[in-house]
Amino acid sequence: MSETRIKLAPDTVAYADEETRKLVVEFSIPGAPTDTIDVKILKDSIHLTAPARDIEYVAALALAWAVKPDKAEAIYEHGLLRIEVPFKDRWRMP
Repeated sequence: MSETRIKLAPDTVAYADEETRKLVVEFSIPGAPTDTIDVKILKDSIHLTAPARDIEYVAALALAWAVKPDKAEAIYEHGLLRIEVPFKDRWRMP
């Protein structure tokens, strides 16, 4: 018998950090065990799945600027997943 989980989009914040020239994305995914979080970062999008108890957090973000997925860094603390990924091309705030 398979588990039934409610699919839910996590609270998400995404912004460009002009000082570090990185995209910063934060997902609120409380209760998701670290070993079950799946993040795929492509040059033009970010995809997340993270099961937590009876919820499965699911998110997909299309990015306006290309990023360098292989340079991404992430930290997960207190239910908040923070991802920082540098922009691919020279970028500046409009």
